[in-house]
Amino acid sequence: MNKKLILLSILILCGILVLFPLGVVLITSIIPVGMNLKEAVNQNHYTWNNYQEAWQQGDFILAFTNSTIVAIAVTVFQIITSTTAGYALSRLSFTGRNSILLLVLATLVIPFQLLVIPIFLILKIGNLINTYWALILPTAASGYSIFLMRQFFLTIPIELEEAALLDGANRFQILWNILLPLSRPALVTLFLISFIAEWNDLFKPLVFTTRPELRTVQLAVAAFQEEFTNSWSVLMAVVVIVTLPIIILFLFGQKQFIRGIGTTGLKN
Repeated sequence: MNKKLILLSILILCGILVLFPLGVVLITSIIPVGMNLKEAVNQNHYTWNNYQEAWQQGDFILAFTNSTIVAIAVTVFQIITSTTAGYALSRLSFTGRNSILLLVLATLVIPFQLLVIPIFLILKIGNLINTYWALILPTAASGYSIFLMRQFFLTIPIELEEAALLDGANRFQILWNILLPLSRPALVTLFLISFIAEWNDLFKPLVFTTRPELRTVQLAVAAFQEEFTNSWSVLMAVVVIVTLPIIILFLFGQKQFIRGIGTTGLKN
């Protein structure tokens, strides 16, 4: 009982440490501009006008639209490439499979910033700079996502596929009708990881685009910060506005996310 109490106390403490900065951001976002936290608490004076000003000044409708388009497109491409490549690396026997797997894993240690120049040149040759494709194609495939799906496929009994092969199913039918329905936790995990990474990405929009029409959420936040550096309350309102969609998305998929993370490292 004492061990459980100690563990519970540690978890509560860790939860407080994680939530405390978020609480500060939320409280600061509803403090009137020009008033500090102590004054606002003493006078019990709070306002939601900071959110209205942040939304209007930042023109976040366009930024939200662009970020949503890019994040969904990248996520869809990663799901397609990761499920097909993960299935091949986990189930098909062919020469060089282990070498390809090692090559995929090797990409995890290469920072994206090291590849930005060759990627930029390729996009320029293809006349893709300042287009949605410049924000989508560089991360349409991910070594981590491929490894994630490969590990999850290894946890599914191979007897299911052997029975399907005996019934005359081909590889694509096995993947589509058997493995993917069983891979919901891994797919939700992949969707959340990919979508959140693209939503929070500042580097690609900053390097590969200059058109205001392609401004994403993170570019909008950076521009807003330069313009409203002294208005901390409005800045914190912007942070809440940008973070809220990700929090809602995670809350909807948290059970599948935890299950997916817990079952993707069981087999080698």
